[in-house]
Amino acid sequence: MEAAQRSLGYSVEREVLDEQSLEEVAQRREKSPRTPLADRLKHSLRCSGPRLRRSVLRWVPVLSWLPRYSFREWTLGDLISGISVGIMHLPQGMAYALLAAVPPVFGLYSSFYPILVYFIFGTSRHISVGTYAVMSVMIGSVTERVAPDSLFMVSSNLTNGTVIDVIARDAERVRVAAAVTLLSGIFQVVLGLVQFGFVVTYLSDPLVRGYTTGAAIHVIVSQLKYTLGISPKRHTGPLSLVYTVIEVCWLLPETNLGTLVVSVVSLVALIAVKELNARLSKKLPMPIPVELITIIIATVISSQTSLDSRYGVEVVGMIPSGLQPPVLPPVSLFGEVVGDAFALAVVGYGIAISLGRIFALKYGYKVDSNQELVALGLSNSIGGVFQCFAISCSMSRTLVQESTGGKTQVASALSALVILVILLKVGELFQQLPKAVLAAIIFVNLHGMMKQFLDLRTLWKQDRVDMLVWLVTLIATVLLNPDLGLAASIAFALLTVIFRTQLPQYSLLGQIPGTSLYRPVEEYSEVKQTPGILIFRSSALLYFANAELYVQALARKSGIDISRVLALKKKQEAKRLHREKKEQRRAKREAKREAKREAKREAKGEDEKEDERDTKREAERGEVVLESLKEDAVVEDVVDVVDVMDVVDMVDVMDVVDVEDGALPHPPLPQAIILDLSPVNFLDTVGVKTLRNIIRDYGQAGVEVYLSGCQTGVIERLERGEFFTETLTKARLYTSVHSAVRHCTHSQVKEAYF
Repeated sequence: MEAAQRSLGYSVEREVLDEQSLEEVAQRREKSPRTPLADRLKHSLRCSGPRLRRSVLRWVPVLSWLPRYSFREWTLGDLISGISVGIMHLPQGMAYALLAAVPPVFGLYSSFYPILVYFIFGTSRHISVGTYAVMSVMIGSVTERVAPDSLFMVSSNLTNGTVIDVIARDAERVRVAAAVTLLSGIFQVVLGLVQFGFVVTYLSDPLVRGYTTGAAIHVIVSQLKYTLGISPKRHTGPLSLVYTVIEVCWLLPETNLGTLVVSVVSLVALIAVKELNARLSKKLPMPIPVELITIIIATVISSQTSLDSRYGVEVVGMIPSGLQPPVLPPVSLFGEVVGDAFALAVVGYGIAISLGRIFALKYGYKVDSNQELVALGLSNSIGGVFQCFAISCSMSRTLVQESTGGKTQVASALSALVILVILLKVGELFQQLPKAVLAAIIFVNLHGMMKQFLDLRTLWKQDRVDMLVWLVTLIATVLLNPDLGLAASIAFALLTVIFRTQLPQYSLLGQIPGTSLYRPVEEYSEVKQTPGILIFRSSALLYFANAELYVQALARKSGIDISRVLALKKKQEAKRLHREKKEQRRAKREAKREAKREAKREAKGEDEKEDERDTKREAERGEVVLESLKEDAVVEDVVDVVDVMDVVDMVDVMDVVDVEDGALPHPPLPQAIILDLSPVNFLDTVGVKTLRNIIRDYGQAGVEVYLSGCQTGVIERLERGEFFTETLTKARLYTSVHSAVRHCTHSQVKEAYF
């Protein structure tokens, strides 16, 4: 096939045209005048019944999918998944509350109210929202800055000195956490309403992964005091992490041995069972809930041996039962936390939408980025009123929710009910739980984030600019704290964009008659699109900031909703398999009937008469088929060379084909799509992945995708990015659009001929 393609040649004779002559031949169209602002505003405010219904279903997605919930297919999986994730919420919620510098019970509140809100307004079916380590440590930096221990020092008659009023301090920190959570939720809702969901495209994968790695280092350092049983001072501002590490090293001789033993034993047990879960993941129906088992055992041992009073091991303390009434946080705190709230809004949304898109692509549905902003914003806003702290999406819980059979957000709602039972009945039983155990749970859950250091080796081979963004983000986050580090990282990433991109213009190309030149069909009236072939071009680069826009523009220009096409294809395949099984069962039944009839015929001695009747029926059937085929002049030539019985067999096969009503997408799929990459002079890791996904997704839909105009640097980049495989070779690349079109049209002619 490739040899045949290389042997094809063509010669084009045309008049040499400059740009002015080309516009005269192609008759450039005049730009249509813009619609007045008043008319556009009037059109946007126009209301009708169908439009109102679409708006309601868009803003409240649960109304669109819950009535179609399949109890038979999804209930069992969602039930198991909800219980499994609910069990995980208990230890993680209490542990991450320590990161937020609030009492552990407020971590359970944050695992209840926001989940129910997201269940109603979210669009992702698989992510598990709730407490998240990075978000918690960012809130902890705010609460400890606004309400430090020094503000709550009171004199003590017992020690003749000063002690910390823990009750007053914790109450104030809860108000601070609720205030920053409420404000971050308001930011997210506003950004979602103004369709600002695209802002996440400026958070590249290297930036997010570098940022979460730096935040994980902050989390580890913040938990050293619970692991060692020491009390370092709280440092704020740039380089606070460095100062904290120095002070922890200075206080090492004061380590509480009882606390250290509890920490080491908990870490060993957690790591051992986690490794066992990883090795037996394919055999276990659900992971062993090692975190829950650990906190239960630790609580029992602590209460029986009085670790807090005998060995000075710090425990969780009072956990009130029941739910807290709604309380509006003090508005006076908003001015102090406005910058932190915006950083929380961006980080929380970026993490959630990244995971949501991963699972949406895996299972073939769409996640509305703007609606996700609104859903997370409402979760945080309502949660702030109920004294929760900001939430996002957890990778570990999401993987458990998906791997245990969760199909919809019903699983999350069930996990919230598990937390409700714990809050009402079980929570107070964990008052003697050592905080060192919660710190150990946090350390183990950060294992995945620390593995992200391996990204450096991959990025060094694939894209060193991305590696530089990763490193700068990590260093800025570690040295400047998560809030300032995020701002500095985004600024640096945008600085790289200035040198690598420009505003893109997407267009479909058509051929100028009589030439090998291709121009946008929107700008020239005489250009013609090749039947069955779409030629797509972007005037800008293809990289992390516009990769999603590139895919969306391709879908919009081509009129192909690839997610819907693939979903329909899967549905057709399922129906085809169902029909095949049905035909097999029918064939078995027919074989049994035929066997019974044959036995009767043999008993009656009518074999010869039956053969004569069969021969007569076959002859009559062949005559009917020949009469129908002769009505078509194209088939008459075939009849001359095809045996009558072969034609009968062909008709039998054709009878099996069943075209489903509505199964074919509209408009019809083209045979091929050609991506003109001549404006692209470099690709990053996300750009390579995007091209690979386009070829894979459209190929699954039966549309071949070809690349044209690739520069040498782009081809080398594809090679470094492991783009080419045994099935995806360089034969898919062409030096020009015209070469790709000639190949596609030649394939069409050959298929029609054979």
